[in-house]
Amino acid sequence: MARYEMRKFVAPEFIFGIGARHRVGYYAQNMQARRVLIVTDPGVAAAGWLTELIENLEESGIPAVVFDALSPNPKDHEVMAGAARYRDEGCDVIVALGGGSVIDCAKGIGIVSANGGDILDYEGVDQIPRPGPPLICIPTTAGTSADISQFAIINNTGKRYKIAIISKTVVPDVALVDPETTTTMPPYLTACTGLDALTHAIEAYVSTASSPVVDVHALAAIALVNAYLPTAIADPGNIEARENMALASLQAGLAFSNASLGAVHAMAHSLGGYLDMAHGESNALLLDHVIRFNYDSSRDRYQRIGAMFGFDNASEQQLTDSIATLRAQCGILGGLAARGVTRGTIMDLAPYAERDACIFTNPRRASLADIKTIYAEAL
Repeated sequence: MARYEMRKFVAPEFIFGIGARHRVGYYAQNMQARRVLIVTDPGVAAAGWLTELIENLEESGIPAVVFDALSPNPKDHEVMAGAARYRDEGCDVIVALGGGSVIDCAKGIGIVSANGGDILDYEGVDQIPRPGPPLICIPTTAGTSADISQFAIINNTGKRYKIAIISKTVVPDVALVDPETTTTMPPYLTACTGLDALTHAIEAYVSTASSPVVDVHALAAIALVNAYLPTAIADPGNIEARENMALASLQAGLAFSNASLGAVHAMAHSLGGYLDMAHGESNALLLDHVIRFNYDSSRDRYQRIGAMFGFDNASEQQLTDSIATLRAQCGILGGLAARGVTRGTIMDLAPYAERDACIFTNPRRASLADIKTIYAEAL
């Protein structure tokens, strides 16, 4: 009798390690790039990584134009402006330099460039007819894993929620994961992105679409975040901590890209779109509450996660307390109420979370009433 369900595993080509970013010219040449659109944001440019990237491309004889008119939680209209820039400048390859917002925006630009229409037309699973142009990603944060995932998350500004686009056509062609680029992250961003990686790993591990291959990556990521995130926050220049958090992000990305996620992300997408709140922060504030809701539906797996926090046969209370303690240790304090969420807001948030693609692989079915209750507990 077969023990394992049939599963697919998709991953891009990636290079991991110090100096990986300098391979960008080599890969752009291999893609026969004539003109590259660099998608980035002002913060990354100010840190000096953009100038270096342009120089690396110039050394390979490849001209580049820059699109940096985007914000955290990339907006639908920003994607459309980037697609117009790509078209008007005659570009044929995209390089994303930045965190998850930058990379998701770059994915959106690729989708629209290849398929036309509006980026909001492609919400859902496998809704993209044609693959986008070649995409090289150089992540500058450690947590979102957008550089290796099948997901693109874009803010629908009209309806104030985040759409999830899930398709193997949005998996980047190459990810150059260079821990050195994460050393310029401020501590709070390090905390938010690190807890995003933890959430990816935990949700992938308990997902109804998990598999033995996914499990290996998810558990490795949980152990790495628990061991190295506090150091990366307290000592931003500690390259060992930065390397291990970049590795944690990579491992978590390989896991969730293939197993999908759960109620934390479904609720965080709605929350982040409504309040324009940092995605990792949204996840961090919801994670222990969703674990409490799910615990009995996946007890064995949550106990295995608890072992990573030092508990044998971890109880629901021990695991959720450990998550809450780590969140506080990372400087993410207070709850949703401190960020402007009210019981009235919850009525607007919950319906979008109930329809989010991530909710369908949550280990316990979450009704609209359940989602409202979890939001309320997180106030």
